[in-house]
Amino acid sequence: MMNNLSSATEFCLLGFPGSQELHHILFAIFFFFYSVTLMGNTVIIVIVCVDKRLQSPMYFFLGHLSALEIMITSIIMPMLLWGLLLPGMHTISLVACVTQLFLYLAVGTTEFVLLGAMAVDRYVAVCNPLRYNIIMNSHTCIWVVIVSWVFGFLSEIWPVYATFQFTFCKSNLLDHFFCERGQLLKLSCGDTLFTEFVLFLMAVVIIIGSLTPTIVSYTYIISTILKIPTASGRRKAFSTCASHFTFVVIGYGSCLFLYVKPKQTQAAEYNKIVSLFISVVTPFLNPFIFTLRNDKVKEALRDGMKRCCRLVKD
Repeated sequence: MMNNLSSATEFCLLGFPGSQELHHILFAIFFFFYSVTLMGNTVIIVIVCVDKRLQSPMYFFLGHLSALEIMITSIIMPMLLWGLLLPGMHTISLVACVTQLFLYLAVGTTEFVLLGAMAVDRYVAVCNPLRYNIIMNSHTCIWVVIVSWVFGFLSEIWPVYATFQFTFCKSNLLDHFFCERGQLLKLSCGDTLFTEFVLFLMAVVIIIGSLTPTIVSYTYIISTILKIPTASGRRKAFSTCASHFTFVVIGYGSCLFLYVKPKQTQAAEYNKIVSLFISVVTPFLNPFIFTLRNDKVKEALRDGMKRCCRLVKD
């Protein structure tokens, strides 16, 4: 505990409860997830850059989505793994805590905006295919990506600033494995009700705002697909959207549970589970979601592996 006149200059992350043996098991599991996430998403970025068959807006956006997944898991995982590997509580400075929370929220917001843009891209591809190349030209795609990144980072400056304007004098023990906003607000001595309400409204605007074009786009996409007379045609049309739709359900579902609610300071156990899903499970699943159901990506991967094998033999 701390006295009422002082504010924390560093925080002790409590991480996961349990024995050291359990921590070592969790370390092995999360290290595997992290390694696969880095390798899988890096492979997607590389093949999108080098394979001419993947030089289209859909895969251009996918490359940036994979880069965001690498970033969001790398913001969290190194500290999580370090805490599991070594015994005792681990401290993080106030500056590092501010930086981690800002990057985590900014990258997540950028991802939401990009997912909304990808939904519109799929709408144009399915509902207006003859004008697809005109509407989704390279100039448009580059601007969409720039706006996504800039908006994501600018929109999270005030929420992080508002969070750290409070005096954290109740304790410096943070019941989480990273600097999570809800648990930080629990340590504040001031009245956080108004700030929590404003943060709730901002979460609604960002998440629901980026979800709206996705819902509208898929409403038109489904309507268009149902009008296709043949079953094979319907399957082919839906296969171009299935990966993105699956990722949207997983990504938005977990974040709606964590951020779109008036009270930000819910139970730590609940926070940890949902945060793990966002920062560990979803980035891990991304390469599988976008490759297993995509014939072009699978062909590019097979050709890439063949080239690598020939280089090794030579």
